[in-house]
Amino acid sequence: MTVDELDTRILRLLLEQPRTSVREYARVLGVARGTLQARLDRLERDGVITGTAPALSPAALGHPVLAFVHIEVTQGHLDDVGDALAEVPEIIEAFSITGGGDLLTRVVARDNAHLEDVVQKLISLPGVVRTRTEIALRERVPHRLLPLVESIGRAPGV
Repeated sequence: MTVDELDTRILRLLLEQPRTSVREYARVLGVARGTLQARLDRLERDGVITGTAPALSPAALGHPVLAFVHIEVTQGHLDDVGDALAEVPEIIEAFSITGGGDLLTRVVARDNAHLEDVVQKLISLPGVVRTRTEIALRERVPHRLLPLVESIGRAPGV
């Protein structure tokens, strides 16, 4: 799918002002509400816009410790371990990866002792061979997509 300049402006508004109405977005962009709605529908249909849920802070929810846990899995058990990970509420993301390990999880915890409990739970899952945990000290670049959207929406050669 191609993202043109109007799509980029729409996506910028969605990212910068997520709680604004479609009518207000149309006014700010200087386009008809129907045009804007058609664009939003296409962006959703094409999978560019994947949700409208609010961004939540695990730290504000009492889980300030962030860790990345690499998991090595017994061959043939990747799907089973992946399903089991989905049952652990402290795992907020999990990916199959290449390189060291088979899975990379993003884990939040109340404190280091709680993180240890979560890691011990992961180690005990059938199919898990070993884990390696890295604790994040400080967020240097927050999750963001606007710079990517803007770079895609630029005309070639700009």
